[in-house]
Amino acid sequence: MSRVSILPVELAHILPIPSNSGDEHFAFFRLPHPRTGSPSMFLPYAARVGTSSLLEVQAVEPPNPRSWFIDQEVLSDGRLIMMTPIDPTFLLLWVLKAALPEGTYVGPLRPADDIFEEAIAKLTQSTSNESASASVVSAQDLTRFVELDCTKRAMSRVCEVKEISEELTVYRYSQAKTIEFLRQKVATVLSSGEFEHNKTIIRGLAKNGLMEDGNENLLQEGRIQASCDLVGQYISPALKAALLATYELSALENHVKTLQDTTLASAAADANSADKIKKSTKTAGEDKKRKSAKGSTGVEKLKKANTKGMSKISSFFAKS
Repeated sequence: MSRVSILPVELAHILPIPSNSGDEHFAFFRLPHPRTGSPSMFLPYAARVGTSSLLEVQAVEPPNPRSWFIDQEVLSDGRLIMMTPIDPTFLLLWVLKAALPEGTYVGPLRPADDIFEEAIAKLTQSTSNESASASVVSAQDLTRFVELDCTKRAMSRVCEVKEISEELTVYRYSQAKTIEFLRQKVATVLSSGEFEHNKTIIRGLAKNGLMEDGNENLLQEGRIQASCDLVGQYISPALKAALLATYELSALENHVKTLQDTTLASAAADANSADKIKKSTKTAGEDKKRKSAKGSTGVEKLKKANTKGMSKISSFFAKS
């Protein structure tokens, strides 16, 4: 089935294109998303012989039904498939976490194959819980991922490595090395010029007044916070919190808290003012209602008429 996709132009000639015979195909597989653990689609590719990398595959679906017109063909599926490069280290972190003893970030030094075998067994474990079953990925896809050379290279970025012999190398997940790896990612984002071109980030910084003159130090902390938020899209919330804790962002936190307190105080004052206006309006309405209950103008005039010398109406019904 045809799909409309966007991918880096330098990779357009690398990826295999499906033929009518079906001999060639995209080797998509599902892996746990590094932030949520939900099954997500990825595509491996080889930029050079003997090297591999990964693309994250996402479908952008319009809110209303759409179609694509390509040459003389109409594609009823109006989704757009986005394929963007992703560092396999982020995906590896979820696999390594599964192999750790529960409640700790420290495990024994073991061969990579042993670590992967245990992780795959835990990640593919079936359960009677429906929500948990929905998060299970296949052992085949996980095995294909851990066998990629880019995955094996990523082990040294987040693990302690010890070479026992020429034939045996053992690994152990390292929180310290992982944080250092993530800090390097944050530094890359900061130096990439993303802040000068991303309007969403600029609006976020400006909303907190960080773009104003005299707030240069706060702006730098804001840039770090925004960079951590971007990197945080590919790590667990707990790991993101550990990453943020390595930066000194207290001035920014105090500044944002002051803004929030001011906003809350202003909202409370507005609510109090609105309540007073409501009460005043209610009082005026009640006064108007009381006035309207006095009777019509004709009735009021009759009340003031001179009735001296006039017979009472009961006299017309008296006995003769």
